[in-house]
Amino acid sequence: MTIAPSAPSVVGDERTLSPAQYEEWAAEVRRLADERGAVVLAHNYQVPEIQDVAHHTGDSLYLSRVAAETDAREIVFCGVHFMAETAKILSPDKTVLLPDLDAGCSLADSITAEQLREWKAEHPGAIVVSYVNTTAAVKAETDVCCTSSNAADVVRSIPEDREILFCPDQFLGAHVKRVTGRQNIRIWAGECHVHAGISPADVRSQIAAHPDAEILVHPECGCTTSVLDLVSNGDLPADRTRVLSTGGMADAAAATRARQVLVATEVGILHQLRALNGTTDFIPMNDRAACRYMKMITPAKLLRTLQTGYGAIEVPRDVADRARKAVEAMIAIGDPGRGGE
Repeated sequence: MTIAPSAPSVVGDERTLSPAQYEEWAAEVRRLADERGAVVLAHNYQVPEIQDVAHHTGDSLYLSRVAAETDAREIVFCGVHFMAETAKILSPDKTVLLPDLDAGCSLADSITAEQLREWKAEHPGAIVVSYVNTTAAVKAETDVCCTSSNAADVVRSIPEDREILFCPDQFLGAHVKRVTGRQNIRIWAGECHVHAGISPADVRSQIAAHPDAEILVHPECGCTTSVLDLVSNGDLPADRTRVLSTGGMADAAAATRARQVLVATEVGILHQLRALNGTTDFIPMNDRAACRYMKMITPAKLLRTLQTGYGAIEVPRDVADRARKAVEAMIAIGDPGRGGE
C-alpha cells in the first residue's frame, strides 16, 4: 500500500496515515501478525498508529515481560534496540524482530560495557546498579538492574556500607540519591538527550501559563531537580506534582480529574494519556521533546517486518545469561510493576 502523510495533528498525536489508510494498513498488519504467529508490542513513545495497532502498549520492561509470557512464536518490538534486546534476554528461544535495527538510544549509548568494566576496576567491591535503559552487554556487567519506579528500592536493598555505581542516567541517579539520602553512590554522567532537553526554563514558563495544572515529571528529565526545589520552596503544590515513570504517568492520567496536566517526558506518550482520559487536557512541558530514534519505527517499516521477517535481534547466549541474572535480581527485590522507564 502507498503511505502518504495526513494533515498535521496536535503535539504528541501526529499521524502519517489518513483514517482510511490507517484502517487498510492496520487490517494488513493484523492479518500478517496472525499468519506469522506474532505479537506486536509498542512503546509509549511510538507514533500513534503503531500504538493503536499493537497488541500491547507500555514501557520497555512491561513489554519485555509480556513477550516472555506470551505463547506467540515471534515478538515484533516497536521501540529501540536495547528494548528488543531485553525482550530477547527474557525470551531467548523466541524470535524478536525490531522494524529498524538502527533505532538506537542516546541514554543506552552513553556507557559501554568496556567503560563499565573500567569503572568497576576503579571501585573494587562496589555494587553496580544499572537502569534497564542499557544494552545487553552493560546489563551483563551489572549486579542488579532497576527501573525508574523501583530504583530507590533497589538502592535501599543494598547494605549501607557498600559503595554503589549507578549508571547510566545522571538525572535518575541524582533523584535516587536525593530520595534515599545515600551518600556512597557514584553516578555515571549519562543522559537521554530528549529528557535532558526539558529544562527548568520550560517548567517555569509552562507553570506560569497553566498555574492550576497537575504536573507529571519523568525522573530522567533535566528539570526534575528544579521541579522538586520549587515544591520544597512552596512555589509548586506538592499534592499536584509527581515524579513518575511512564507507566506511572499512564496510571495517573487514567485516575486524574484535573482540567489540565503538564507532562514532562517524550511527547509520544500524550497520545496514550489522551486515550485514557478524554476530559483532561494533557500539555507537553516541552513540545519539541520528541525522540528521533523512537520515531524511526514507521507504519511502513512495521509492515515490512511482518512481510519479510526483517530485523532479527541476537544476543550471545553467555551475555544474555549474565544480563538475565541482573534483571532477575531486580525482580527478586520487588515487582517493578509497569514502571520500566
